[in-house]
Amino acid sequence: MSILNQLNERCQGTCELCNNETATHTFNLNAKEDDINLQVAICNTCKTSMEDERAEFHWRCLEGSIWSPIESVQALSFRLLNKYSDQNWAADILNSVDLEDRVKELALQGTEKLEVHKDAFGNILQNGDNVVLTQALDVKGTSFTASKGTVVKKIKLVSDNTEQIEGKINEQMIVILTKFVKKN
Repeated sequence: MSILNQLNERCQGTCELCNNETATHTFNLNAKEDDINLQVAICNTCKTSMEDERAEFHWRCLEGSIWSPIESVQALSFRLLNKYSDQNWAADILNSVDLEDRVKELALQGTEKLEVHKDAFGNILQNGDNVVLTQALDVKGTSFTASKGTVVKKIKLVSDNTEQIEGKINEQMIVILTKFVKKN
C-alpha cells in the first residue's frame, strides 16, 4: 500500500518509528478503518522487523517514538514495546512514559489474541460460569484450605491473564489458577 499524501505530509517522508529511513509503507493500527489517526508511516526496515521475532535490537528506536505527539505513533510504539516487555530495555522505556488510556486501548486494538480462559480439561470458561476445584488449595492470606470438589459460583475472568479466574470461597474473593478447576 503506498503512503497517503496526507500521511506523507505529516511524517515529512520519514519513518515515524525509527526516524532514520524514508517512509514507504502505511501501517494501520485497526485494519477495519482507513483513518489517518489510526495510521503510522513506516520504512522497509521497520516493516521487516515487525515480522522478525529476532529484530529486538532494531526496536530500541522506540525510545524516541513513544514520545511522539501523534497518538497512533505512540500506540504502535507501545504495542511493539509490549512484545519485548520481558526485556529490561523495553520495560524501562514503558516505565518512563505515562500514556493516556485511549492510546493504550488503540495499541491493543486488533491484537486481541484468540487465547481464552480454559479449565484443566480444555473447556472454555466465561464470566459467570460455575467451576469445581479439582484439588485442595491453600488460600494465601487466610487460615483455610479450599477442599477438592468445592463449587465456585459466578466466576470472573482475569482479563490480562488467561491462567487466572476470580471467585468467592468462604465469602472471600480469591484468585484461582484455571489449571485447578473444572467447568461445572
